[in-house]
Amino acid sequence: MEQHRTRPAQYGPRRNRAPLPAQGRGGAAAARPPVGRGGRPVARRVDPAHPAPGAGSPVARVVRALRGMPNPRLTGLGSGLFCAAVMTLLGFLDELLFGASLTVYGVLFVPVSLLTALWVRRGDLLTAPVVVPIAFAVGLVPVAESGDGPAGRLMGLVTALATEAGWLYGGTLVAGSAVIVRRIRLVRRRAAARNRPPA
Repeated sequence: MEQHRTRPAQYGPRRNRAPLPAQGRGGAAAARPPVGRGGRPVARRVDPAHPAPGAGSPVARVVRALRGMPNPRLTGLGSGLFCAAVMTLLGFLDELLFGASLTVYGVLFVPVSLLTALWVRRGDLLTAPVVVPIAFAVGLVPVAESGDGPAGRLMGLVTALATEAGWLYGGTLVAGSAVIVRRIRLVRRRAAARNRPPA
């Protein structure tokens, strides 16, 4: 007859040993802060997080500022109306504050041209370099010196256009460059989407 080993009753039932906590396996020593002279705990040095390279560069700041600006999408007609309205308003402000300074008007024309090229929608990119010079001429009406009658006003406008041709070409060149950059990026995105394998 087979006999089974039994544990004496005074020892009680067997208990499964639970795994020791981290403190019992030497984790307490690892969790304790280092102790310096005199038994005082020494604070551990924490290396500060290093910023990403180029995060504080001027170019990165300009990009973040441009991304934070409103980003409307204007049609070709809308971009023309926007540029003409802004340049006319700036022309009146120039006449009021700076005595109709053509130089101030030309300097203000460059950022307005850039915004027009950035805010026009993708389908109407080529309209931006066309509407920008027209808006420049429209905004010159309150700034240009005018004589008596319509003929005098027309002569003053033509003279202002001739003397400020540098600003006119500069703003148009800025708008055209922005349009070319946006067009190249659009073509690359379409090519990448076309070459992307289907999921």
